[in-house]
Amino acid sequence: MKKIGVLSLQGAVDEHIQMIESVGALPFKVKRSSDLDGLDGLVLPGGESTTMRKIMKRYDLMEPIRAFASEGKAIFGTCAGLVLLSKEIEGGEESLGLLDATAVRNGFGRQKESFEAELNVETFGATPFEAVFIRAPYLIEPSDEVTVLATIGERIIAAQQANILVTAFHPELTNDNRWMRYFLEKMV
Repeated sequence: MKKIGVLSLQGAVDEHIQMIESVGALPFKVKRSSDLDGLDGLVLPGGESTTMRKIMKRYDLMEPIRAFASEGKAIFGTCAGLVLLSKEIEGGEESLGLLDATAVRNGFGRQKESFEAELNVETFGATPFEAVFIRAPYLIEPSDEVTVLATIGERIIAAQQANILVTAFHPELTNDNRWMRYFLEKMV
């Protein structure tokens, strides 16, 4: 059984744990670098990216997560996780720098502009994915190494680069586990 960690510093931790269980994997909470040992993959959940980054730095998690990725282990970032994994964050904040694109924080607006949208994701076939966007970011300026998986207009809202998967929305807030299945089956 695959062992998938969830960065458990802030954000939608329990929802990701339930989603991991729904695809037949074993979830683990990650709060310190030693918690990464023995994991097959890692989820960086939605939440508040600035707060998460500050806590990650305080507990010396930035380099261990970069090392985890450099070992070829898969990381899935949702919403704030997308921001943290991007090579750059518009405005110059520090990131993990693992996905060769720039994140635009709150790209769809503030809390009151949160919304849901049906996404046609080629990988998932004809059935749309009902995505939940909460203060959602999006990606710009992806390199040729980044595969765009979903967009709204010109805004990139899901992408993959090697062992890094990101969504601007919150798949863990739905009953649809196709993104977690994709992560587990295609990347871990």
